[in-house]
Amino acid sequence: MAIKWLNKIKWDEHGLVPVIAQEAGSGDILMFAWMNRDALARTVELGEAVYWSRSRKKLWHKGEESGHTQKVLEIRLDCDEDVVLLKIEQAGGIACHTGRHSCFFQKFDGADWRSVEPVLQDPATIYSAPKAKKTP
Repeated sequence: MAIKWLNKIKWDEHGLVPVIAQEAGSGDILMFAWMNRDALARTVELGEAVYWSRSRKKLWHKGEESGHTQKVLEIRLDCDEDVVLLKIEQAGGIACHTGRHSCFFQKFDGADWRSVEPVLQDPATIYSAPKAKKTP
């Protein structure tokens, strides 16, 4: 059965909506991703961000491998009802798979792109450590 609030969103032809994750405390834009209906419903249910991975074609609970989960404090819909904004608390201060605070770490300097945010943790150490498996 369809959830009424999900029907208000203008999903694209693939059943997706763009999502911006903004750190509530700093106002920093940490990342951009996609959600389908299931991902958004699961996000509301868990209180943590769940996205749709277009490359893996599956739901992706942010932080499921890294531990860098995103606690969702607020969900907003833009005026055209086709972009979702999540105001979040970022666990570990790292949102990017490169080990940086934000995925938007490259700045155009007029001629080329420069990295302007430091790597806070080596990605090899983020994704190589075995995580405890959750039992259903």
